[in-house]
Amino acid sequence: MAERYEPRLVPACSPGPAAISRSWQSWVMRGEEPLPGGLVTGAVRVGSTIRRPAPADPGFVRALLGLFEQRGWDGAARFLGTDERGREVLSYIDGHVAWEPEQPPSVGSDASLTRLAELVREFHDLTAGTPLARGAEVVCHNDLSPKNTVYRDDGAGLMPVAFIDWDLAGPGARIHDVAHVCWQYLGLGPGVSDSVAAGGRMRLICDAYGLQDRDRLVDTVLWWQQRCWRGIDAGAGAGDPAMIRLLESGAAGAIRAAQDWVTCHRADLAASLG
Repeated sequence: MAERYEPRLVPACSPGPAAISRSWQSWVMRGEEPLPGGLVTGAVRVGSTIRRPAPADPGFVRALLGLFEQRGWDGAARFLGTDERGREVLSYIDGHVAWEPEQPPSVGSDASLTRLAELVREFHDLTAGTPLARGAEVVCHNDLSPKNTVYRDDGAGLMPVAFIDWDLAGPGARIHDVAHVCWQYLGLGPGVSDSVAAGGRMRLICDAYGLQDRDRLVDTVLWWQQRCWRGIDAGAGAGDPAMIRLLESGAAGAIRAAQDWVTCHRADLAASLG
């Protein structure tokens, strides 16, 4: 496969109940509302803004959000500056973020997946050929999942309107994000009962995005899955506490099982892509 941008693996690990209680109390006393996931990342809502620690490469992410603002694309938050504590200040995007495993049916509907793929195509096209792409096809989000998607219901069920958490964004190929979308939004793994139907939904995503070269799509899904569980194993072996918690929670094993499932059903998935 072609050379890839290698995004960092940054897991979301939950602290214990005592730490949650202390964090919640301190945030409330400051007039800050902790957000789902914020107990790990430190992200809180203050009025119409989000406050959060800067990402590992703040310059790149801020330039990317600035590009979206300049082009008038509303699928990402606006970077507003930093506060007195040095935290980034971002605009708050109102809507439903699909954090919980159980979601309303409309989140995973064909209409929702179609709009999702269109949103990905929109920001890919905005970044293609820009200095931020650094010679690659586009800038990829690299962590697209329901947990990083804001949905709204305008009368036809919940539909995606924006993506959050651009910390892992970087130059890459279009197929990278499309494959990640297929894995995460379709839950490709042992929980899928009909591999042929799953392949059909992968085709739906590809058609909505307009992805022409689909021969490497299943391989790219497998690449993502392998990279994730190996990153957890390697980090835990190096003593990273977050990776150790992930390993002990069974996350790496679950991802390996998903990879095994995709490997076993790759013919069905590929045959449906058209």
